[in-house]
Parts: sequence; structure tokens; C-alpha cells
Amino acid sequence: MPLRVRERRGGRRDPYFDNAKFLAILLVVAGHALGPLEDARFVGAEHLFVWTFHMPVFIVIAGYFSRTFPSSPEKVRRLIGALAVPYLVFDVVYSLVGHWIGGYWGGDKFVLSPLSPYFVTWFLLALLVWRLSTPVWQQLRWPLPVAVGISMMAGALEVTPDRSFGRILGLLPFFVLGLTLNERHFAVVRRPLVRAAAVPVLAAGAAVAYLAEPHMSEEWMTWRHSYENLGVSVAVGMGMRLGLLVCGVTLTAAFLALVPARRTWFTELGSRSLYPYLLHGLLYMVAGPIGVYAWLSGLDTLAAAMIIVVASGVVTVILSTDALRRALRWLVEPPLDVVFRPRGRLRPE
Repeated sequence: MPLRVRERRGGRRDPYFDNAKFLAILLVVAGHALGPLEDARFVGAEHLFVWTFHMPVFIVIAGYFSRTFPSSPEKVRRLIGALAVPYLVFDVVYSLVGHWIGGYWGGDKFVLSPLSPYFVTWFLLALLVWRLSTPVWQQLRWPLPVAVGISMMAGALEVTPDRSFGRILGLLPFFVLGLTLNERHFAVVRRPLVRAAAVPVLAAGAAVAYLAEPHMSEEWMTWRHSYENLGVSVAVGMGMRLGLLVCGVTLTAAFLALVPARRTWFTELGSRSLYPYLLHGLLYMVAGPIGVYAWLSGLDTLAAAMIIVVASGVVTVILSTDALRRALRWLVEPPLDVVFRPRGRLRPE
């Protein structure tokens, strides 16, 4: 009997997706923390490899759970509360921290521009745009090919890297892919044969990343630069982007195939992935100025990388705890009762 994947089982959350989100956020935290060591070839290769699929995992899952949006005023309320408000709040927070740190991050002027997301906040803006566009994609006959075409053409646009429009358009196919998926697709990737194939696929991806590292800029993996900025023609750039989309889908499927379906010790932590995502960047930003990386630079690079990976795991767990959520929920999930009408009176009589 094939596996069945449900968003909720018996009224409860499906642990599979929370497990996937925890493992993916762990890769995000570790990837950012390893940034200052990227001159080492193995760290650069890790970035090429992990960045190919760690955000696509989140985006595909987000698309999958956006299939019913917007079906009610309540979901619109939740969209604003879960994305728009935290985006504005943390864009201010990150801008203030960047101003406080000053020269270490490239300047000491306080700059606040909602159209130029600061650091990790781009993902909240992207999710807001993608989810608002959901009804359009659900009306198209061939939504995925259209999204792929938009992604490939986006690289030809002259969009400044500090804005996220290029990134939103470039990563769009992963969201639209999630919209087109159903329970059967996730059941397929969890079949024993696919799970067995996932290990060599990921190993091959890591090997290719190591071989490509001396010849390929990591900026390809940010999806925010035009082909011209990356130093290639439009034709070559489109070919590269199509290849990255294929690799991203392949490695995302392999990653999801290995995610445990049962409840684990980190399942509950995965349900709070927004907290480590938004908060870890603040720790990363202050790590340099307070001397953490200066101390690590005195160690062997491999030893420093291992320390960072272990510390990233600890940080991810701490930032995902229920205690921290209760302490900072007012900031990450601010109450909106002052803004919205009471739930029973969302529509005018």
C-alpha cells in the first residue's frame, strides 16, 4: 500500500513537514555561519551544494501549503500576520543592528528601505508576493512552464542585487512546483527505492559542487544577479539557470526522500522554524564584531568549520524552543487584534 501524506493526521500536524523544515533550517543557519570561511575550497563547495536546495525545500513546502490560499478572510489575516508584519518589523531590526555594527557591515548610516530587504528578510517578502499570486497560477493551464520561463527571463533584467525582485522571480518555479504537488507526489519520494537512490544522488551533487567550486561563483546560487553581472551572455545565463532549476528540484527531492516521516525529537522544533530563521541572522551579524571569527581564524580551517557546524546545531535548537517562542512571540508573531476587526465581523453586514 503506498504511503499517504497528509498535512494533518487526526487533527494534528504531519510530522514529516516539520522534520523537513527543521533539517532545512539547520542547513541555512550552518551555511550562513560558515560564510567567513568560504575561501576554503570545501566550504565554497558546501555553499554551492547546500544552497542549491536548502531554500528550495522551504519554498516547495510553502507552495504546497498555499494551495488553498486565499479561501477565507482568516487566511488573509494570517498571511498579513505571519509575513507582512514580521517582514516590516525585522527589516527595521536588521537595519538598526547593521547601523549599530557600523563599518564591519559596510557602513554606519541607518538605511531603511522596504523594497530592499535586509539580509534574511527577503524570504518573507518573497513568500508574501508568491502567496498573493497563488490564484493566478491556479488559473493557468501550464503554470510550471510559465514560471520557469519567467525565472529564466528574469536574469536578463537589469535589477540591482540589493533588491529582491530578481530573486523572487528567479526562485518562483519552486513555489509554483509546490502548488502543483499533492499527497501522491510526496508519497513517491518516500518510497524505499527512491530513498535508496537519494543517497548517491546527494553524494554526486556534493562531488559535482566540489569540482565546480574553482570555476563557478557562489552568486549564481543567490538568484539575485543578472546574467550581465555574472559575466555571461543571456543565452549562457539561461542555460545555467535552467540547469540550476533542474539540480535544485533533483536535490530537493533527494533531501525530502530522506526526511523521516515519524515523530522525532526535533519534530516540534521544526514547527517553529520561523524563529531560528529570523533570529540567527542577528547572531551572525554580531559574531564578527565581537571577535568570534577572529578567534576561529587562529584554528585549522577544518576544525573551525566543525566548531561552527556544531554551534549552528545548538543555536538552531535553542532558537526553536517553546520557551524562546513564548519570550519573543510578541516580536516574531505580533498580535494584530488592534488592526483587524473581530473574527466574527470580518465582512460588512
